[in-house]
Amino acid sequence: MTAPLSSGTPAPRLLHHQVDGPLSAPPLVLGPSLGTSLAVWDGQVAGLARSHRVVRWDLPGHGGTPGALLAGAGGVAELGAHVLRLADALGIGRFAYAGISLGGAVGTWLAVHHPDRITSLALVCSSARFGEPQAWRERACLVRDEGIGPVAETATGRWFTADFARSPAARAALDDLRAVDPEAYATLCDALAAHDLRGELAGITAPTLVVAGREDPATPVAHARELADTIPGSTLIELPGASHLANVERPEPVRTALLSHFAPGTAPGADDASRHAAGLAVRRAVLGDAHVDRATARTTPFTAVFQDFITRYAWGEVWTRPGLDRRTRRCLTLTALVALGHHGELAMHLRAALSSGDLTPEDVQEVLLQAAVYCGVPAANAAFAAADRILAEITHAAAEN
Repeated sequence: MTAPLSSGTPAPRLLHHQVDGPLSAPPLVLGPSLGTSLAVWDGQVAGLARSHRVVRWDLPGHGGTPGALLAGAGGVAELGAHVLRLADALGIGRFAYAGISLGGAVGTWLAVHHPDRITSLALVCSSARFGEPQAWRERACLVRDEGIGPVAETATGRWFTADFARSPAARAALDDLRAVDPEAYATLCDALAAHDLRGELAGITAPTLVVAGREDPATPVAHARELADTIPGSTLIELPGASHLANVERPEPVRTALLSHFAPGTAPGADDASRHAAGLAVRRAVLGDAHVDRATARTTPFTAVFQDFITRYAWGEVWTRPGLDRRTRRCLTLTALVALGHHGELAMHLRAALSSGDLTPEDVQEVLLQAAVYCGVPAANAAFAAADRILAEITHAAAEN
């Protein structure tokens, strides 16, 4: 839904937006990439809206926002001012923010220039400087002369891997691009040409997650590493099999990473209810909804106290900590379960890690070889057998679909 403004006051010119999730939940603003609409977040919004008031917005000339909203040169600072105006209109003071590419640049600008408004930040396939300015100026000239068509014809190679390019999600994203206002698109290309926050990244104080697609030609992994290396205390996740619109191509791993990073109630002093809510969100992200629903359905009055304990303690306090990324926690957990011979828990975590895409079969192979050296060959032998069986099940299920 698009949230209405209070009556009796003139409506400011706002970015078109959509709000999902409870109005009382912590606010989370999601920014799109150049050429996409707020639908670019469709793969994540349902999961995020369980624990957040999620606000998605359209760039000027994209989706439902008119291009005329670009009153000035259309720089990243102007977009940031529009986001703050939208937040103010919705009664939102401080908020978490995640953005893709240009949307991430807006979030970076907000974190640098308005740190009092940003509680936490996630940058997906973004950059502090999007390559040489001349390339963006040339693209702006091309679109002003010939329209969006030439850009749309080449977007697939920039946005998606070859295997994903023919998917319905990829076609839907390209349809959104073809509907973009050419002049607004060109103006935003000029904004990207002028954007350079490399010298200001070290001043960001918001907890920051950086997500990169390993096959992204538009913002290569080196750009993500520069962000993560310069922003104090930030975390970097690199996704295999993902290009520039990583959250479209790999929706589950991106959703999982965001749920963990933005989990509410994990700050020191949080109460038990907040830790339980944060833990349940991360538990679902790590193990999957189906597993958590089964565990909940099996809970009895006698076991309820234990379910509450592990949700608050294991998931709400440890798995939500910012010190290690999700992939590293997966590897450590598998190693510990191999060492202790907890085969049932091992199978559960193997299935979850492989199904979510957090770990590839090759990652699991390396973990189990490492475990063979330090935990013993018999333990690793059982683990390899379990992993082989689970991989066969996942492959069979994928073939049937």
